[in-house]
Amino acid sequence: MDRAEHDRIPETALEWHRAGKGAALATVIETWGSAPRPVGSQLVVSGTGEMMGSVSGGCVEGAVVEEALASHGDGKSRILTFGVSDEEAFAVGLACGGTIRVLVEPVGGAIPEALLAELVKARTDRVPVAYSVDLESWERSLLPRGDALADRFRADKSGVEEDRFIAIHNPPLRMIVVGAVHIAQALLPMARACGYDPFLVDPREAFGSATRFPGEVISHDWPDEAMAAIGLDTRTAVVTLTHDPKLDDPAIKAALASDVFYLGCLGSTRTHAKRVARLAEAGFSEDRIARIHAPVGLNIGARSPAEIAVSVMAQITTVLRGTK
Repeated sequence: MDRAEHDRIPETALEWHRAGKGAALATVIETWGSAPRPVGSQLVVSGTGEMMGSVSGGCVEGAVVEEALASHGDGKSRILTFGVSDEEAFAVGLACGGTIRVLVEPVGGAIPEALLAELVKARTDRVPVAYSVDLESWERSLLPRGDALADRFRADKSGVEEDRFIAIHNPPLRMIVVGAVHIAQALLPMARACGYDPFLVDPREAFGSATRFPGEVISHDWPDEAMAAIGLDTRTAVVTLTHDPKLDDPAIKAALASDVFYLGCLGSTRTHAKRVARLAEAGFSEDRIARIHAPVGLNIGARSPAEIAVSVMAQITTVLRGTK
């Protein structure tokens, strides 16, 4: 799926710069107190004053836009601080007690076009990457996902450490649900509310119909084929719900052969034992098979489809954030 407009700030900055409009990126790099927008939030401003995104929900946008326009002229970065002790901050709406620091960087001046293009390509290719800025030397680079930044990538947490601002650019989260059953009807909207792009896979068209799942992206291909077309990576969760090995097993095998961060399978302990035997016979190692969460979901005593969906969403969240 395409990124939502508010999450296309780097892409828009590159497009505006290449169109000759000019572009400056403003990024929240630190917050204290009741700041209205989290670290990493971005606003792009063209040379003619066009805007997209937000760094404060409107509180300091006017002041930031002025500095962004000024940066078009001198090509230099600047760090802006707004807080309750700042008279200007009172004037623009931060009197509630929040303080924010905003980094303003003109494209083609402070940010080389080639570096921004490399960042945009990584985002397009769904490659996790961190944009790093030394706040003293202004040296910039892109850093891969590695052990040093593993916690930041897992938590989607941008921030300042040792005079460097590190902006985490993770691919959008995706959830592939195999099986157009009642649980899926509750799970798909929950996934979307939690920031996932949900995909429903079920070759049985009577089950996976637009009538039963209005507005959802539905594939009627065989599960392994559908998952190959969608793509599997470290930002993808897979949930199988059909109870039918003919449908679930191809999806499970595809997921186990990939780097999906979560694989959960509906079924009792007895059902899972049979599943494990089939997978072992197919050549999957114990370590690979142990990646499966089954029975799927946290044990919260769920009974209804909606309650089971809540338990699944909760378990996916604990795995994503590294709390389990």
